[in-house]
Amino acid sequence: MWKVCKFGGSSVAGSGQFQKVKSIVEADPQRRIVVSSAAGKRFAGDHKLTDLLYLCHAHLTYGVPCDSILSQIGARFSDIRAELGLRVDVDALWEDFCRGLSADTPVDALVSRGEYFTSLLLAEYLGYAFVDAADCVFFAPDGQIDREKTDAAIRQAAEEHGRIVIPGFYGKTPSGRVRVMPRGGSDITGALAAAAVRAEVYENWTDVSGILMADPRIVEHPSPIPRITYGELRELAFMGASVLHEGSVRPVKELGIPLNIRNTNDPAHPGTLIVEHVEEEDTPERFITGIAGRRNFTILTLRKRDMELSPTLRQALEIFEGFHAPVEHVTLGLDSFSLVASTAALGEGLYALTGELEKRCRPDDISVQDGIALVAAVGRKMTSRPGISGQLFRALGESGINIRTIAQGADELSIIVGVDNRDYETAIRVLYHGFAG
Repeated sequence: MWKVCKFGGSSVAGSGQFQKVKSIVEADPQRRIVVSSAAGKRFAGDHKLTDLLYLCHAHLTYGVPCDSILSQIGARFSDIRAELGLRVDVDALWEDFCRGLSADTPVDALVSRGEYFTSLLLAEYLGYAFVDAADCVFFAPDGQIDREKTDAAIRQAAEEHGRIVIPGFYGKTPSGRVRVMPRGGSDITGALAAAAVRAEVYENWTDVSGILMADPRIVEHPSPIPRITYGELRELAFMGASVLHEGSVRPVKELGIPLNIRNTNDPAHPGTLIVEHVEEEDTPERFITGIAGRRNFTILTLRKRDMELSPTLRQALEIFEGFHAPVEHVTLGLDSFSLVASTAALGEGLYALTGELEKRCRPDDISVQDGIALVAAVGRKMTSRPGISGQLFRALGESGINIRTIAQGADELSIIVGVDNRDYETAIRVLYHGFAG
């Protein structure tokens, strides 16, 4: 069986972190495929190599010298090599690369070198074969990953070498050029590798011990989530939680491969395991998996007598679409409905949109509430416990929090409440300490 390990930037920030990575990899012989990000911050005030490389590109574009920045980047690679006693002549390779830089250098070709050189060093340190992502991760003409070609190339490299290191974040286009993925692209590379070899598990190593049940900036020392389903993860991400992006989990989700988020600095901690289904007896004491939310929404409520006899809701949704303001939630009544949208998405078009609603929908009344925050309690067990919604609403009411709107997802994984922006953090704390902590 195979295990694929992706190590984030903080996990490969310097020689000390490389040593932790090696201990983790050597602790399990099934960890045969490693995907690496570019070296990240070593301490407060330090810089991620990817950020420095983007800065270099900006300098080159406007004809500003960037020799000092390039030297700083090269010194990071050189220090890792020297401190770990590696043989690869990274100094010569980096100097050769820098000599070819110009204002015409594509940004992707430049910023991808953080992952390339970090992985080159890591491969030697682990005793694994280095496999360039440009040789095994391929983009299709439409800009999407060519899964068939990528799967075949990664499988072939893994079978040929046995143990490999692949740089994350980039691949190759049909024209042979390097192309990077969105920020966090190394997560995607790791998921692609795990899917390609049908891994037993995809381990995503970072600097936190899994996904937390609430934002630690709001709730002090929130508990990590031991197990979570892909559906719950998607709900939390949609509501603003800092978790993996949908695109970075799709390849493993499609195949039912578990994804384990672990902490490089605390490898004994089991972290969070993300799976397709969780057996009920696994977490009997909790029915809320996590709490997340976002500020700054606007609620537009339309009231119209005998509305069920007219296409008013459809017309309103069409108007929102025409103003490029996605509707986040809809609540319906017999003679009214409320539409919730991001205040930023509505922008200066709010008054024009309201005017269009008046013109086309001919409501009896339109009201607008802004300064609204949405808070979601996410959990797979909420529907199996009678009275959960009432308990949540009562807890918020007893804390003096006025609920402006209520919504529940069709899949019943979340209960979402709208509160005033000023009550946002209090609402999260009340729900966490009352039902999740």
